[in-house]
Formats: sequence, structure tokens, C-alpha cells
Amino acid sequence: MTSFIQNFSQKASASDTPADPRIARVLEILRGSAKATTEEQIRITEIPAPPFQENVRGAYMKKVLAATGLRVETDDVGNVIGEWPGVSPDIVMLTAHLDTVFPPGTDVHVKQEGGRLLAPGISDNGTGLAALVALSKAFREAKIKTTKTILFVADVGEEGEGNLRGMRSLVETYRKRLKYVIALDGAATEYVTTAALASRRVEITITGPGGHSWTDFGAPNPIHALGRGIGRFVTARVPESPRTSFNVGEIEGGTSVNSIPSSAHMKVDLRSESETELGTLETLLRDAIKAGIDEEMSAARDRGMSGSANLLNLKINVLGVRPAGEIAENSPLLAALLAADNQMGNRSRRERSSTDANIPLSVGIPAISLGAGGRSGGAHTPEEWYDPAGRELGLQRVALTVLAVAGLEP
Repeated sequence: MTSFIQNFSQKASASDTPADPRIARVLEILRGSAKATTEEQIRITEIPAPPFQENVRGAYMKKVLAATGLRVETDDVGNVIGEWPGVSPDIVMLTAHLDTVFPPGTDVHVKQEGGRLLAPGISDNGTGLAALVALSKAFREAKIKTTKTILFVADVGEEGEGNLRGMRSLVETYRKRLKYVIALDGAATEYVTTAALASRRVEITITGPGGHSWTDFGAPNPIHALGRGIGRFVTARVPESPRTSFNVGEIEGGTSVNSIPSSAHMKVDLRSESETELGTLETLLRDAIKAGIDEEMSAARDRGMSGSANLLNLKINVLGVRPAGEIAENSPLLAALLAADNQMGNRSRRERSSTDANIPLSVGIPAISLGAGGRSGGAHTPEEWYDPAGRELGLQRVALTVLAVAGLEP
């Protein structure tokens, strides 16, 4: 692998080609298949894949990956796993997540405006899934034989409350053989995710007696208590370094405007570059909500509402925990990516983010997350768009990185 990487690093521009004709052939195939890859991306995007409902899209990915010559299976959690056998049992895993953030019923029909494709999920992660198919096809057509086994995986549960369940299962299953993980997520080629951003998703529920807004006025109100707690929490000062953030993303409660609700709940996203700061932030959240409940109960007592029947109850549920981690500076995977960038004339910065790479990084397995080429915007919104112009750069960059760490057989 060292000579393979050195061969790349000697190249200065995208017009140069690697000495091995099989690699040159892979790059040529990917360059020529960009239009077909975009057409595949549209087909994939138009198959809905809401959180925890990735099975229909997964069935399609199983079919198209099998058509490229891979031996494909679906595991117990829904991951679609295609095997490119190598001489060694060691594994390089190339993944792209199946799920989107959008709920059932979302219109995922792809529209075209000029050179752009518009649809929820068109880039995140239609781009990555289409790349899996394109790369497997290119490797087969170029008659690639690798030292390590490559797993092409369309995995579940990357978004939101999926809590990276697909990647957790994959790492648990293959950990003893797993040497490198490359997650394809979105389009961008101007950066590479080399560090995992720690996060926690917390659901908070407050319940109470409820009642009529007029006749039971003064009874403790779960929404009021939640609001008091939010008001306290959002004034919390978080450090700029290590960077830390929070977001109240969902609030629900009540049945009508003239009813005191019997319950209210919210979901909060907490993130930090530091596990310690993340723990501190979660403690601040819990304390703020408890203080909000105390304030609301005090107000109820002032209005003459007291007794156990009027108590507010609190339930806190941690929906997801994403661990931190970072690839070693001397990792062969990072060297392979940098050499591929050099070969393609691409400049990319390193970033920290929350992706499927979190799980392998947290247990010491080298992992990165890459965009699969093109340009995009509006991720996680109904206005998401993707421009496939130049997508071959991303595909070729991924191919060079994968083959460098998988190793070519003579």
C-alpha cells in the first residue's frame, strides 16, 4: 500500500493517470458513467426512506448492488451488505446511509430546474447511495482484484433518532476484521470529516392533572413548566472552544386552546467537541427543566392549587448518544485520502461532524466521511438540491482512497 500511495502523491494534476492501468481504467469508467450515476440517484431518491422505514429503499439497493456482481445480504437491523471478496479476510467498509430525516408522506419526486435536481434527500444521501453502485460497477468492469475484502454497505439509522444503529451493528459484527471505514455522506469534496462530533438527543416529558382553562385556572400547566425551563436553559453560556451547541428541535403538548394540557414534551439536540462539555450541558438542561417545574408548582400554590393530585411529573429519556473520536494523524487511511486529493488536484480541509464514522472512530478503527461529488444545498429541508456537475471528481477521489487502503493484487 505504501508504494501505491507514493505513486499517487507524485502526481500533481487531475490530467495525470496512475501507473497501474487498472486504476486508470476505474477513473475512466467513473468519468464516463456520471450521467448514469445521476439517473440512478434520481431513482433511489424517489423511494421514500423515513426514519426507521428504510426497508423499501434497502430492497432496491440490494437488487442493484447484486446486479453489479456483489454477493449481497440484508442483516437483522436492515443494513444491505455487498461483499467484494479479497485475498485477505481484513475488511475495508464503504458505506452510505439509507435513511432521510423526512417523515412518511413527504413528496420525494425529483424536479429539475436548470442543472439542479430538487427533492428532499436528493443529496443526503441519494448522492452517497448512487456512488456505492457506481463504484461497484467500475471495479467489476475494470476487473479489480483487491487484497482486503471490500464491503459496500447501505446502512440504516444514521439520521436523527436512528442513533447510528446500523453502523453500531456493523462495527459489532465485523470489528475483529474491520481495518478502515469510509462513509459516503452528501456531495461535498472540499472537506473530509476526520473527527467525530459528540452528541446527545434528549426527550423531556412533563405530565400533570390537566383541566379547563377557566374553571381549573391555577392548576400547574406542563407547557408553562416546559416554557419556564426552556427560558432558563437557552440563556446558558456555552464555550466557543471546545465548540458546543444546543437546539430545542421539537415541542408538543395540549389538545385545545381552552384546555390545560395534561402533558407536554420536547426533544433537544446537544453537541460538543468535548465529551466533558457535553455532560455539563446535559446537566444544565436537566437542572433548568427541574427549576421550571418548581416555578410552575410555586405559582400553582400561590393560586391555591396544592396537593398531590396537582403535582407535575418529569420523565427524561436519552434518545441517542453519539460518541467522539478522531483519526490518527499517521493513519494510512488519511494518507490515502490526501494522496487521492493530490492526484485529483483537489484541496480539502478537515472537519469535525456527526456521521456514521463516529462509531468506528470511538473504538479506535480509522474512519472518515466523504462527499461523493457534485454540489448541494438545503440539506434536511424540503428545498434540498443537488447539482451533478463535476461529480466524477468525488467518485474518482473515493475510488482512489478505497483502492489504496484495500490494496491491489498483482
